[in-house]
Amino acid sequence: MRTMLLAVLIVIAPAAPLPGQTPAATTPPTPSYTREVPKALAAQAKVAEDSAVARALARVPDGQVEELVLEREGGRLIYSLDITVPGKPGIDEVHVDALTGRVLRVEHEPLMPRAEPHPQER
Repeated sequence: MRTMLLAVLIVIAPAAPLPGQTPAATTPPTPSYTREVPKALAAQAKVAEDSAVARALARVPDGQVEELVLEREGGRLIYSLDITVPGKPGIDEVHVDALTGRVLRVEHEPLMPRAEPHPQER
């Protein structure tokens, strides 16, 4: 009986925090990109943000998400992601349907040269 009790304590003990120890945080890590996700639209999305990011990155190899926006465009609820690729100028814009997870569009936007300021603005 003592052996069984000891075995149960050994199995259960690691699950409980020790005195003075705080339980691990359950909040997800903060993303490394800029986000614009209105709560009202997020409540309507059926596809999680991290799933949309994974689908977009699958379409842009070696990409890094710089910005994610959840918006209505053309009557659809979409995640619009701006993705940069090291060594490739410009950004790739990927639209992911927030209801189905389908990638709707992948479009490369070249780096635009900076406009010279107007002589009166100098």
